[in-house]
Amino acid sequence: MTTGRVWFITGASRGLGRAFAEAALSAGDRVVGAARDLSPLADLAAAHPDDLVLLTLDVTDRAAVQKAVDEAVAAFGRLDVVVNNAGAMLLGMVEEATEEEIRAQFDVNFFGAVWVTQAVVPHLRAQGSGHIMQVTTMGTGGGVASTGFYVASKSALDALGQALAMELAPFGIKVTIVQPGGYGTDLFTLGTTMAEPRSEYGELRARLAEMWGEDAGPDPRTAAPVVMELADLAEPPLRLIVGGASYDMVRQMEEARAAEYRAWEHLSRKAPG
Repeated sequence: MTTGRVWFITGASRGLGRAFAEAALSAGDRVVGAARDLSPLADLAAAHPDDLVLLTLDVTDRAAVQKAVDEAVAAFGRLDVVVNNAGAMLLGMVEEATEEEIRAQFDVNFFGAVWVTQAVVPHLRAQGSGHIMQVTTMGTGGGVASTGFYVASKSALDALGQALAMELAPFGIKVTIVQPGGYGTDLFTLGTTMAEPRSEYGELRARLAEMWGEDAGPDPRTAAPVVMELADLAEPPLRLIVGGASYDMVRQMEEARAAEYRAWEHLSRKAPG
């Protein structure tokens, strides 16, 4: 058995989670992979019988999350890198989404990560180290029509991650908000819920489809080396955009936002505070 780092990765069966698990195992680390459906990981488990532990987990079940984390620590004695990667996508205009769909979106993307974070922190604090990676999205700077609830859930996790980093710094625990672009994962197929469309938004929906095109995005495995290098850093950044094209887009969004603030500074300054 290796003596490298121990990773706990949610949503490990597909996409980015699978890519991170593969990269960690290839580096000689050990991995606890958690997902609702573990069948896609059968080949990886067969190739790494001593270094990969698989746990069936629905991150929206808080009690199940606590049990899984305890089992992960029992399996390898510690946790070094925790990756809150499990996620789902709700596509629909704000008016179209049902209460059930909206709550389900936040249950997975936000509350699921919260439950994992709350479960791992006591273990990381006891060992005086650890690195929590909150996987959000490069789009947390602003929502795009029909992705509003997805981005809102990820933006909430982004904001929480910044507070978490301040809270955990005294205990030697690092936090990084990982903001990937659009990689070719199952998020947009198996992981997507479509709200019932309203005809009033047909024209806008058509424009969005044309804007996005049919490119599935790069292979998730191309993002894994960046996350591996991030895990190696003694002083990792609070936020990291993953993807060159995504970096450029975020810079443009930030510059546009700053320009709008400046344009309306005169009105802002009319109020005290």
